[in-house]
Amino acid sequence: MEKDAYKDAGVDIEAGNTLVTEIKPLIKQTHRAGVMGGFGGFGSFFDPKAAGFKDPIFVSGTDGVGTKLKVALEMKKYDTVGIDLVAMCVNDLLVQGAEPLWFLDYFACGSLDIKIAKSVISGIAKGCELSGCALIGGETAEMPGMYSNDDFDLAGFSVGAVERENVITGDTIKNGDVILGLTSSGVHSNGFSLVRKLVEGSKDFSYQSPAPYDASLTFGEALLVPTRLYVQPVLKVIKETGAIQGMSHITGGGLLENIPRILPKGLGAELDTSAWDMLPIFKWLQEEGNLSATEMGRTFNCGIGFVIIVRVEDKDAVRAVLEREGESVFEIGHVVENEAQTVTLK
Repeated sequence: MEKDAYKDAGVDIEAGNTLVTEIKPLIKQTHRAGVMGGFGGFGSFFDPKAAGFKDPIFVSGTDGVGTKLKVALEMKKYDTVGIDLVAMCVNDLLVQGAEPLWFLDYFACGSLDIKIAKSVISGIAKGCELSGCALIGGETAEMPGMYSNDDFDLAGFSVGAVERENVITGDTIKNGDVILGLTSSGVHSNGFSLVRKLVEGSKDFSYQSPAPYDASLTFGEALLVPTRLYVQPVLKVIKETGAIQGMSHITGGGLLENIPRILPKGLGAELDTSAWDMLPIFKWLQEEGNLSATEMGRTFNCGIGFVIIVRVEDKDAVRAVLEREGESVFEIGHVVENEAQTVTLK
């Protein structure tokens, strides 16, 4: 039998080929109008005109899942981090009013385990399907010596489009505008270095322990609840009302750092923290870590995963569409004059 020097070095080309074959049906389920050609070539085609756009502006974004992957590895549960990966990218595109069109993933590991990789990619496909985004390509990199044991890393890249006349930048936000908050599903995919430090340093809890606020879940399962996808409900609001002045995806930096990113110069925000119920997982993190309100607001989403800013007269109409589409919506604050462009918690 001929020797396979590359396989001896730790890279199994056949395993990679097998994975591609097994994930093709998952990828096909995500295809939408605009996708051209098949899967497996050197590049992928997408026709925005076929997707219904006349004069599109393209919006692109890339992101990862961070050290939430360490929790997935600890729990040996891999089917949700792919949803996180998609959500982290497409929710960012949505902030500009863009509809996500296609997605590419990068999966890097030390030794390719087809079962693990397929589980991860099934989550990516699910996230794409739920957000109307086509998974049209990706890369699986097997790199022994770079990653050890079962370790792997994920990155995603997405492109969306918005008609030129409908781009949302936040430039039209004014003093007195209302800030609506859409609930998160949990920690999402940020702040996990701190989360892991608290859990792994606790004498009373581990990832396998029942969650202190829900005995039906282990703590690891509670942490792995995937990032909420806001794409379909918010696109409905944009289409039906045209009333959104600005939006923010609450990721790394929490509420305090992300809302100012969309505010015009000279404006800040005041948030009423009593306007929504902080999810139990955040209450546990705050108590376990002895974290101040400022530390919580700068690290976590604290139960609000996406923010929409509207005029006072439009808030009821926007809220009605969101609630019809299954979102829980809270009026969490308002825009104020503030030269420092900061967020104040009250």
